[in-house]
Amino acid sequence: MNGFQPYYDVLRNNANFRRLWLSQSIANFGDWFGMLAIYALIQQYSDSEILIGLIIVVKLMSFSVFSPFAGYLTDRFDRKMLMYWCDIGRAVVVLGLLLVQNENQVWLVYMLISIQMMMAAVFEPAKSSSIPNITTKEELVIANVISTLSWSIIFTLGMAIGGFATAWLGITVVFLLNSATYLVSAWFVKRAEIPHLRTESELNDLASPLIGITKGFRFLLRERQVLRPALAKGWIEISIGALVYLLILVSDDILLMGSIGLGLLYASRGLGTAVGPIVIRQFFPDETKWIKAIGLCMALVGIGYMFVGTTTTLWLMLPLVVFAHAGSGANWVISTILIQKRTPDEYRGRVFSSEWLLFTLVESVSVMIAAAILYFNILTLQQTIILFGGILVIAGFFWHIIITKEETLWQSYKLESNGEADELLTSEHSSHLGKQKARI
Repeated sequence: MNGFQPYYDVLRNNANFRRLWLSQSIANFGDWFGMLAIYALIQQYSDSEILIGLIIVVKLMSFSVFSPFAGYLTDRFDRKMLMYWCDIGRAVVVLGLLLVQNENQVWLVYMLISIQMMMAAVFEPAKSSSIPNITTKEELVIANVISTLSWSIIFTLGMAIGGFATAWLGITVVFLLNSATYLVSAWFVKRAEIPHLRTESELNDLASPLIGITKGFRFLLRERQVLRPALAKGWIEISIGALVYLLILVSDDILLMGSIGLGLLYASRGLGTAVGPIVIRQFFPDETKWIKAIGLCMALVGIGYMFVGTTTTLWLMLPLVVFAHAGSGANWVISTILIQKRTPDEYRGRVFSSEWLLFTLVESVSVMIAAAILYFNILTLQQTIILFGGILVIAGFFWHIIITKEETLWQSYKLESNGEADELLTSEHSSHLGKQKARI
């Protein structure tokens, strides 16, 4: 129990974080519980691999396109109310999927999912930006580990249960339950107190969406100590997007297990994501080494999937998927914490939305390339998995020689400057570095 005591203490003593965490957990369960029903709905009226890939691309592109404006909204308006109304809206959208009754209405699935993802594009950066405002400095790392750990557990349970529920209860019941989870999530958000204070100067900067969005991008490009962790999720999505998509096809074409097989594979993915953030802190307790750890995690994910591509046995695939996604889970948590610590609150929403924009765009391209490779019979399914696993190993190598090197230079300069940049380098703080140091 002692190892889990800090996590228990944060949940017990911090009521606002507990309510936000419960909201996230319940909504996430509905998301993963309902995801397989969406795939099943499309497969019910079409047998096209392209259409399955397309729903993933529509989700990602809708999120991406709306992300810049979503980041502006997150920094400009009350984050609590934004999350509340996004939950209400998503509950209504999921109910709309019940209208799809034949192949001529499949287009409606894509339209509704697009709307749902636009709301998610607001909810996610609002949630991530709110955590530092309702936790102490000591609680921040623990709170992020709790969020990711619970996401992973809920993902594991949601996908596993969702696979069986879709097969046994039917698509309609799953969508009704999914909608209900958003309403419960909204109730918990409404009960949380989430500070969102803005000075008159900050509000003036956010008066115009175009100016606010532009300033957010300029801040991110200028403050490279923030940019580096913000690149982590997009960098790994060079392959992860395709590999997660390919798991859907593995269940049908290799394992011949349909929704149940996919539920087990995705449950393994969730378990790995839960384990990764805890393990990585044991090997890299020093926060100054976290950027280096991100590159290592990428390579481990790639190696894990290369082995997945060599087997057709479920009980060999499951631990390999766990191993691979332990790396992706660690990547997610440590990059998120670094962004939260290094970014001022007035820019945090726009930085997180920019991060989501990058990684969803890269993920979309990754999925489309994988789908095209299979559609045109360039490679087999297993060969495609090995290919994208190998690409991720190479991506980890380039992260090390480019991003880790730059971070090391910055950390060295911090030490030479007697730790003047220990907490957070805003534009005002970083100006003293001099032109010759601006790049690091």
